[in-house]
Amino acid sequence: MDGRDETILNALIEDSRISYVELAKKLRITEAAVRKRVKNLEKSGIIQHFTIKVDPSVLGYNSVAIIGIDTEPGFLPEIYEDLRRIGNVRYVSLSSGDHMLMFEAWCKDQKELCKLISHTKKMRGVTKVCPAILLNNQ
Repeated sequence: MDGRDETILNALIEDSRISYVELAKKLRITEAAVRKRVKNLEKSGIIQHFTIKVDPSVLGYNSVAIIGIDTEPGFLPEIYEDLRRIGNVRYVSLSSGDHMLMFEAWCKDQKELCKLISHTKKMRGVTKVCPAILLNNQ
């Protein structure tokens, strides 16, 4: 990876819809060269997929939280998979920080979020649940 690849990555992080023509102009290289570089970044696993950023409140999700979970030994894989199957859960990650698992939940309101937190606390093997409610999801 060189400086041009870094420029491409930074531009795509800023706006994944930027055209290869715009990138080519920015880098002063051909569009074909940009395509080849992006394809190589994908093949190498640096670019895993293209995505969009969504404002949950516009979709009616007014209670968004990042929730940390600790588990009893041996329950981590089961809880990880159980969380991934919950509709309000947007992603689940293993963590080496304050908690063993972290997940993001989008709920319609505080009542729905409280229900999800209560459900999580009752999951077999869960020892601690620490929600952080996001006040501004920009």
